[in-house]
Amino acid sequence: MKTISNDIFFAHIEDLLAEGQSALIRVKGYSMRPFMRSDRTQVRIAPLTTCEDLKVGDIVLFRYRGRHIMHRIHRIEGEKITLAGDGNYRQWEQCNRTDVVGIVSHVIKFNGCTIPCSSRRWRLNSALWLALSPFARRVILGILWRVGIK
Repeated sequence: MKTISNDIFFAHIEDLLAEGQSALIRVKGYSMRPFMRSDRTQVRIAPLTTCEDLKVGDIVLFRYRGRHIMHRIHRIEGEKITLAGDGNYRQWEQCNRTDVVGIVSHVIKFNGCTIPCSSRRWRLNSALWLALSPFARRVILGILWRVGIK
């Protein structure tokens, strides 16, 4: 297996999206738990048609402090977007609309099941998770971690 730097990888992803193509990437990290699992979940990133299409609840790939991060939009105020990972109950990021590179259109689980992010099931599960208090999410994530679901 060949390893390339994130800078080169995400530059290529941005080029694909700028050409109107989508990109399939494997999730790394634990900030989007419980819906996405590190090294087990893949996502299809689609290009944005316009930044006005963004809405609260969307998961986007965005530039933040020299890195590329994939998190969920929690608030949009004019040009400012507030985001956080589903597994983050204390940490938030802010970026401008122009920092958003693409939007997650599909989540592909480790068993091959593909879930469109526009589906009612996905939207309902996401809304229910976000409606939980930070304390409840922390407890659930802690239990999942202890039983080996990372």
